[in-house]
This record gives sequence, structure tokens and C-alpha cells, in this order.
Amino acid sequence: MDLSTVFRMPAIHDLHQAKTQRIHQALARGAGGAITAPEPSAATYALAHHVLEGAEHAARTDDPDAFAWYTEHPDAGAADLTQAGPLTVAPNEANLITSSISDTPYYVLGPATQAAPEPLQKLTLESAGLAAEYGFGELVDAHAPIVCLLTGKPLGSPLRSWTISRMPGTVFLDYVPDNPVMVARDLVHEAGHNWLNDALNATGCEIDNTQTFYSPWKKTHRPAYGFLHGCWSFSLVALYVTAVLPTTSGETHIFLTAYLDRQRTQLRIVTGDHETALQTITDATLRTRLRTVYRHALAL
Repeated sequence: MDLSTVFRMPAIHDLHQAKTQRIHQALARGAGGAITAPEPSAATYALAHHVLEGAEHAARTDDPDAFAWYTEHPDAGAADLTQAGPLTVAPNEANLITSSISDTPYYVLGPATQAAPEPLQKLTLESAGLAAEYGFGELVDAHAPIVCLLTGKPLGSPLRSWTISRMPGTVFLDYVPDNPVMVARDLVHEAGHNWLNDALNATGCEIDNTQTFYSPWKKTHRPAYGFLHGCWSFSLVALYVTAVLPTTSGETHIFLTAYLDRQRTQLRIVTGDHETALQTITDATLRTRLRTVYRHALAL
């Protein structure tokens, strides 16, 4: 399967362009004039949401200096964090934000942000390269251009990873040090969530969440939106792990072999419900793409 044809969706590109432009226009109005916006790209789209979040917080807390910084840095200071590959930061978890708007913690780039230490930048770069080698480059480049690495943990420990819809293009990951195979797995998973959120927005889909479906990953019933997100992202990860597994050895090979066996079982569990839940996707093209990826993963 040519995954690039799955991930490439002109409507998502148009969404990125339009949203980025609206954010920069709003910032210009707030600053009382024009701002010099960076060239449009997937990273620009993600960075614009950091700027919007930071500027909104500055306005709510009556912090004119912070507000001025964001209007003067429509790239959220990324130019000062220049590095190859995804922009990688390693914030102290004490600096993550939780609020009434989002129970899920997140981090906003700002004047105090520093690039991650060089070994972590290298880890993310190698991980993104590995994802690209197995067909997920377009997904990760467009939907995970900003990576927040959190806590390094040994292989086999529970690894947290997440995205939030208000910060598209940013992913939050625990990581296994010096193990790009594992980091690439989670980049694919979280970039998949960002892609699906953008695809739903770009196609104008409003999912009917009145019916719930059993999720073997969460071990609970979930509305169609969360259920389909799980089926999509874990299908992508199963495809990635299948492709990369022959190149691994030692503990990583043992771990991913068991992980893939578990994913096969869980993907089989949702077979009937997946097709039912897909009917809540009103855009036929998007529905077909989700079905195609799931069926390829199911056939592994």
C-alpha cells in the first residue's frame, strides 16, 4: 500500500493555509499593525497555534510584554531554535499547562524555550528518518513538526504519549533513550491523531457520538470519535511495526514482536464495530481511507 496516497489530502493543506493566515491576521490586529509571517509550511501551522495560545494567555493575564513578544515572533521563536528535522524541545514537566480549557497538559513555546539537548535532537531526527523509510515520512513531517520529549524511560516501561486538538502538529512523548525505533513508533501514532483531527475538520465531518463502541486499547466503551481515533492510529502503528520489525534485534525485537501480536488481537476484536462506526464519517473519501488502512493492518 502506498501510504503517501492515504496521507496526502489537498483539503488538509488548504485548512493549514487558511488557519495559519487567520491566526496571523488576528495577531496583527491585536498588535495594531502587520506582522512578518513566516513562509507557509506544516511547521508554520503548528507554530501559529503556539503563538495564538501564548498571546491569548498573555492577554488574559494582562502581560503586555509577553503579548508583544508573540506578536514580534510569529514563529514562536523557532528561528532561535534552528535544528534539522522536527523542532524538538524537552520541557520540564512542571512547565506544562493544565487549565479549565484542557485537562490534558501541554506546553507552549515562548521566550524562555530552549532547544532540546543535542542527543535528544538527534534521537528525534533519526526517528523521523526511520518513519520516513517505512512510508510514514509525509505523515510525520506534516503532522508532528514539533516534538516535546518528556521523560526518558527503559524499554518495557509504560510510555505516555499524546496530542491535543488545540495544538495541532505538536506531539508529547516519553521516550526510550537511544532507541529511534521506539520513538518512531510513537511519532507515527501521535501524528496519526493529528492527521485525523485535521482531516475531520477539513472535510467538515461532524461525528455522531450517541453510539459507543468497545475499545480494547482503553478497555472501555468510547464514542465513535475516540473509537475511530484508536482504530486509525493503532492500525498505522501496526503497519509501521510490521515493516521495521525485521531490522530489529535483542530486547527491541522481543518487545515489538509481543506488541505486534497484541495489536493483531485488538484489531480483530473491533472488526464489526469498526465498519459500523465508519458510517458516522460523512465524507466518503475519508471513510474509504480509514477503512483501507484498517483492513491492511487487520490482514497482517
